[in-house]
Amino acid sequence: MGFIDALTTVFRNKYATFSGRASRSEYWWSYLGLFVASISLEIIGFVGLIALGSINESLGLLVLLVVFAGIFALFIPSLAVNVRRLHDTGKSGWMLLIVLIPCIGFILWLVWMIEEGQPHVNAYGEVPTNSLE
Repeated sequence: MGFIDALTTVFRNKYATFSGRASRSEYWWSYLGLFVASISLEIIGFVGLIALGSINESLGLLVLLVVFAGIFALFIPSLAVNVRRLHDTGKSGWMLLIVLIPCIGFILWLVWMIEEGQPHVNAYGEVPTNSLE
């Protein structure tokens, strides 16, 4: 699955879908897209706050409110694709909470995101096809 296909799947087809499975390529390409989008929103918010905040404080706060809404809108598909990726490796989506354990939790999460998915049907669904549905 390529970059555009992964973003189409995550944002259009499975925006808040926590069931099913996500392949490694879908996960990592969507992670890159989400990262670029969130950095772009943060830059727009920072520049908007500086530019409009000096003119009118309420305009600067309005820009920040729009940026926070955009970042929250990106959080939902990010969480969903993380859960689907865990499902692909045969783990429950609740295992995502392991990142709350300092140091070790992040390392385990990273290993699970990198490892291959199960090559057979598991409790969470069919093997991902890496094609648009």
